[in-house]
Amino acid sequence: MRNIRVYFTVMLVLLTFTLSSCEFIGDVFEAGMWTALIIIVLVVLLIVWIFRKLRG
Repeated sequence: MRNIRVYFTVMLVLLTFTLSSCEFIGDVFEAGMWTALIIIVLVVLLIVWIFRKLRG
């Protein structure tokens, strides 16, 4: 657990010095947008697959 905390602290310090706050927030929202898009597509494909299995 301590290694994760140290790793997280080092990454946070590096991000603080390398990215401006606006750029960091933009990257976080962009990653969230792509993650949500992928999850939505997978859920729709799963629903279509289940519907086709039920219809025969």
